[in-house]
Amino acid sequence: MANGTNGWRLRNFTQIPDFKSRLLWTFLILVVVRLGAQIPVPGVSRDVFASWFENQSSSAATLFDMMTGGSFSQMSIFALSITPYITASIIMQLMTIIIPALEELQKDQDGREKMREYTFYLAIALSALQAVAMGIGFYRSGSLQTHSIFAMVLVMVALVTGGIVLVFLGEEITKHGIGNGISMILLFNIISRLPQDIRMLYETFMKGRNIVKAGLALLVILAVIIFMVVFVVYLHDGFVKIPIQNSQKIQGNHLVGSRGDHLPFKINAANVIPVIFAGSLMSMPALVCQFVGKTPGGIGGEIIKALSQNNWFNPSAWKYTLGAVLYAVLVIAFAYFYTSITFNPQIVAERLKERGSFIPGHRPGKQTVEYLQSVSSSTIFIGAVGLLIVALVPIFFSGVFGADVSFGGTSLIIIVGVILETIRQLDSRVAQRHLSGILTKRK
Repeated sequence: MANGTNGWRLRNFTQIPDFKSRLLWTFLILVVVRLGAQIPVPGVSRDVFASWFENQSSSAATLFDMMTGGSFSQMSIFALSITPYITASIIMQLMTIIIPALEELQKDQDGREKMREYTFYLAIALSALQAVAMGIGFYRSGSLQTHSIFAMVLVMVALVTGGIVLVFLGEEITKHGIGNGISMILLFNIISRLPQDIRMLYETFMKGRNIVKAGLALLVILAVIIFMVVFVVYLHDGFVKIPIQNSQKIQGNHLVGSRGDHLPFKINAANVIPVIFAGSLMSMPALVCQFVGKTPGGIGGEIIKALSQNNWFNPSAWKYTLGAVLYAVLVIAFAYFYTSITFNPQIVAERLKERGSFIPGHRPGKQTVEYLQSVSSSTIFIGAVGLLIVALVPIFFSGVFGADVSFGGTSLIIIVGVILETIRQLDSRVAQRHLSGILTKRK
């Protein structure tokens, strides 16, 4: 098959064995996921819950509903979605840094399988914890159709079962479909909300206006979206090249080595995690107040309002935008924290020394560690600022113009990341057949 030089050859994907059957299998499972999102949890009054959800000012509830594809606001059997599994994966990733035995498991295939098993069990435990909290909350708030212990337990069982089924479906996509199943379900959930967001943008900026103003609004919206997508792509794939040099060695009568290379360091190594952590932490006080059924007044009430992203950049109440400053500090802090436990300059310096490599201008050992630390610190800051731009632009438009859409910076980062990683997986399989992929060219 002839190949162009630009690498854009979608038809080469059909050369992957079982590509069409894998694509069909993935599509069918995602359809099942969306159908399951329409099945209500037995015993829960959806009208009462929908009314409660509409009155929520917590950005965490909005983020959670976005990640569940609206299953949470509709209180379907998939209301927990795959968020417990994602949380469990993050926890296990952090635990590998703390517990040496878990770090050892990551070094071979059997160990990684065992880690996935541990993650699955932890996800079940987290699902059960969330289901118990929600069941008790429904019982106390009168959201159950039948005010009984049996109805409460039924809700818990339904929610946990739905979460387990989704994880199983995700694993089926990973094994027999295309891409990472958990990521694909998350991507599909977020995309499923796009029609609702498009309708919201139309009603906010275009409905009832003349063709000139409506057209101008459309151009501005498209320009912002294109800018955000391009910016997120560069943020996701951007990295700093740290030059390294391999030491010369004598083999026979020849001097070999001293070949230049580079050590890549991602600008946004923490990905979307700092944004999620910061948003969840700031939403926690409001969630606790809602759970106990008490709304503080006075200074306490003002602080909770300032912590909510829904009140930021509001022209009629700029004082609440001070919460955005705290949000920025938390995002940067979490970016440094997460990257510091996943990137160890000391270990990298030791590995460079073991393979006979060094960074030009820096001696192996302490100087190399200090240089790597300085590069890491500056790069993390740049990545964190990039994350803040992506996260705050949609919040700004929501506050100033009232464009209250679920498709925010967090969802955009997730969408771009999942799509790029899926394309790379397909490209790697295409490359095995010496063909060009979307992001790669045939050598």
